[in-house]
Amino acid sequence: MSFAAPWVFLLLPLPLLIWKMAPPYRMRVPAIRVPFFQRISERLGLSPSAGAIVRRRQLWQHLLGGLVWILILSALARPQLEGEAVTIQKPARDLILAVDISGSMAQEDFMGADDQRLQRLAGVKSVLADFLQGREGERVSLIVFGSKAFVQAPLTTDLDTVLELLHQTEVGMAGPHTALGDAIGLSIRQFESSDVKQRLLILLSDGSDTASRMSPINAASIAAQRGVKILTVGVGDPQGESENRLDEATLKAIAQRTDGNFYFANDQQALTQIYKEIDALVPKKVDSETYRPRTSLSHWPLGIALLLTLLGMALTQRRASRNLQGASV
Repeated sequence: MSFAAPWVFLLLPLPLLIWKMAPPYRMRVPAIRVPFFQRISERLGLSPSAGAIVRRRQLWQHLLGGLVWILILSALARPQLEGEAVTIQKPARDLILAVDISGSMAQEDFMGADDQRLQRLAGVKSVLADFLQGREGERVSLIVFGSKAFVQAPLTTDLDTVLELLHQTEVGMAGPHTALGDAIGLSIRQFESSDVKQRLLILLSDGSDTASRMSPINAASIAAQRGVKILTVGVGDPQGESENRLDEATLKAIAQRTDGNFYFANDQQALTQIYKEIDALVPKKVDSETYRPRTSLSHWPLGIALLLTLLGMALTQRRASRNLQGASV
């Protein structure tokens, strides 16, 4: 147990100082007027003067008053009970996953772990699930893009929801084309609501930019100015035709503009290794804060002081009643 304001106990001698230095409390009370009081005084040889009745207090009243004062000061000092230390982890970095779900992601040329051909998006989903499970404690956002870019999940620490939304995505949901620049621009807007300094965007795509309103290179330059680091992951065939062709040059330029890296993944094993390299390059960032929960105990001394005050008033009133009964007899 501790006190939040222990300096309050400096007021402990205050009643004693008031009793010693302050003038007595005076109160006028009704009295009987004696017309011949002056004659009586002269006969008795007395000199009348202003007088007062000082009520004598018993020892228990002084002790009770002192105890009540100590209890009041104890309540004002705010006693509190400290609990066990609690550690809270808060994200020190925000991470956005931008996943291409354009029509070309339906190509079944992605090699799985058992050398079985998978749809590109299905292979990416399976590896992303394992990657997200290692992001515990970080805020993650999911953006999907095709002809347009959409926020599937805003920045959140609820990774289970992000995984569920990732699994619900299908090829072509955002249109058949690829808008790399728009995906980067939407990611920048997502980071604007973040006060975390470290911002990381992982961009996964299998095609060249064909639908962006802003050039991917210009979008990457703006991201660099906003402190966003972009890691690009190419999934697809660099020798493909039209929109199915992987534009390595653009993905590399995007990464270089933000001091990031480009990775090429042609199968599930390679993509898994890429995420391991990303973890080593930019390990998970989490800040920890430790505090002890405190429970206020001020009501206890305050309640005891109130009960003792009422008890003292009751005993004083009872004593006065007995004195009055004795005088009447």
